[in-house]
Amino acid sequence: MTRDEARKKVIFALDVNGLAEIDRYAGILAGKVGMFKVGKELFSATGPDAVRAVQRHGGQVFLDLKYHDIPNTVAKAMLESARLGVQLANLHALGGAAMMEAAATAVRKEFGDQRPRLLAVTILTSSTEETLRGIGIEHSVQDMVVRLARLALDAGMDGVVASPLEIELIRAACGPDFLIVTPGVRPGFASQDDQQRIMTPSDAVKAGSDYLVIGRPIATAADPALAADLIVDEIVAGLS
Repeated sequence: MTRDEARKKVIFALDVNGLAEIDRYAGILAGKVGMFKVGKELFSATGPDAVRAVQRHGGQVFLDLKYHDIPNTVAKAMLESARLGVQLANLHALGGAAMMEAAATAVRKEFGDQRPRLLAVTILTSSTEETLRGIGIEHSVQDMVVRLARLALDAGMDGVVASPLEIELIRAACGPDFLIVTPGVRPGFASQDDQQRIMTPSDAVKAGSDYLVIGRPIATAADPALAADLIVDEIVAGLS
């Protein structure tokens, strides 16, 4: 794998405060990572301007708002995400097949091939078996992840967001073209933080991940650009 191929797999989680911070990180990292993730906190604070700020620096965007509502509402929200020109957008697979189908159909109808790839969130990387039992789900985390991934595939989603520990199971269940985006990725030089189901970047790519979402190991580094380069190096070295 080349460094450029490895770089394109890295999505920087833009968990920052305000447009000035977006400009700072996008300016530093636009040529160092493949994409920038704009999540709920940042979008709630700055709205679509967060996406536009990244795009001004030539960056691509994963809009991580995890929609979960009635099918019509989610379909309309996904259309608005697509109109922002993002590359990836997501919803919660736990919203069910009808919700996912409505979103996928609406976006494909309006945008065709010039659309963002649509992802379904399976089980959050902070969740454990105890978390699931607490909300009445008796299946294991792995069983639920695979069940939701299959449901997403059948509903027309392009891929899922899932822990790196479930990559191989999802790949076996959903095939080689189904996108797998993995948070819970921690390079060798970083701490675990609040993620429970984690893996190193090179191991996640080896297992079959298409994109790695990495935030704090880059954001809190003394030199974020160097940290991003080290992650790319780690991926390349692990696959050589």
